[in-house]
Amino acid sequence: MSALHDLTLAQQSQALATGQTTSVALTQHALDRIAACNGQLGAFLHVNTEGALADAAAADARRAAGQARGPLDGVPIAHKDIFVTQGQPTTAASKMLKGYMSPFDGTVVARLKAAGTVSIGKVNCDEFAMGGATENSAYGVAR
Repeated sequence: MSALHDLTLAQQSQALATGQTTSVALTQHALDRIAACNGQLGAFLHVNTEGALADAAAADARRAAGQARGPLDGVPIAHKDIFVTQGQPTTAASKMLKGYMSPFDGTVVARLKAAGTVSIGKVNCDEFAMGGATENSAYGVAR
């Protein structure tokens, strides 16, 4: 099998379904890569380490019990910082919203959670999504 970070979403899903890896292993690998690279890349504005590992363990337990929610169950993903996510800060890459914690999940986040995805964090974007290359992010350009 390729390095975990080289796998496509479909390949990660297949590796989970066939028992070649676990959600905890995929998630920990992603978190390790973020820790190693984010200082240089500036891609993540928030990393959901504890929540992601807990969600990954729950996905592995569902899969072991034959109750996987579907092909996305246990696959680690990140959300653009424009999607409100309960329990994680959402700033829309703006200093105006620094520290904002949504009391609910946005529709896209709720649907992905219902499918069993593991939210590893929030990625940089242009402030209030007004652009396409993070040139207007209050937190710097992602590389």
